[in-house]
Amino acid sequence: MLKGKWEAAMAVTYYVALPFLRTEDGVAPGEAQEMPNEGAAIRRAESMSRDPANAGALAFKRSGDPNMGNFGDATILKAFGEVPANLDEL
Repeated sequence: MLKGKWEAAMAVTYYVALPFLRTEDGVAPGEAQEMPNEGAAIRRAESMSRDPANAGALAFKRSGDPNMGNFGDATILKAFGEVPANLDEL
């Protein structure tokens, strides 16, 4: 039981805002920004999407253990503007 508690304590959730830049081939991810919480990630992504240099942006979260390098799949919180249909390639 102690091992399970220790592992749970090591889990971390990252909240991220990610812009997408216009390219000749469509859109490409820009520089991601880690945010302190879900609301901040959504607000930052919305702000990024209004930048004329960006085609769109999205906010997502991802949980895992940074010490072990194990992370689950990202959960999209909200998308703004033009973002790739297949995010698995990122």
